[in-house]
Amino acid sequence: MLKEAHLPNSGRLRELLVPGATALVREVSQQGRKTPYDLWGIYTGKNWVCVDARYANDLFLKALRQGLIEKLKWYTSVDKEVNFGPRRLDFTVKKGGNRHLIEVKSVTLVREGIALFPDAPTVRGRKHLELLTKAAKRGQKGGVVFIVQRKDAHSFSPNKETDPAFATALHKAASQGIWVVACKFEIKKGWVGRGERIPVVL
Repeated sequence: MLKEAHLPNSGRLRELLVPGATALVREVSQQGRKTPYDLWGIYTGKNWVCVDARYANDLFLKALRQGLIEKLKWYTSVDKEVNFGPRRLDFTVKKGGNRHLIEVKSVTLVREGIALFPDAPTVRGRKHLELLTKAAKRGQKGGVVFIVQRKDAHSFSPNKETDPAFATALHKAASQGIWVVACKFEIKKGWVGRGERIPVVL
């Protein structure tokens, strides 16, 4: 039986959305929706991949609780969706007067064990990095956390081939003191397991 589902992801997902792929949808009861389902996961034949980009923020909080992000082990409070200048960043993590601005990115593309972001050009993502870079120049601490929503990655790199401008902006942010972290999560059919830090290769 065919089901129409909303895809909560702005990426291309070309390597995942292929004819015959096994998909997992979740029913959503909400007035005014065009479709009764959200597309949650795709099975590659070896691994489940969570394609709902909204989960990345929840998984960041899970990584925080698991102590996977060394620079934030000290945190005492987290604020979501904080305004900074003309744009909004995903989180502010604080302890007293010590504050880190955090932007979180959802990663679903893996090639030869390397997690890559983005899988489509992202002006919005680049502008987030430029905002963090400006903040760092003013002495503000911050980081970018790439959440790999599948378990078959051994490292992370920016996708220079697909979006060289984003890769350049990430390099520039890192050179100004913005730290970059990647965490992968084990994804099963309909649930998420523990996370694990993976190396970042810029």
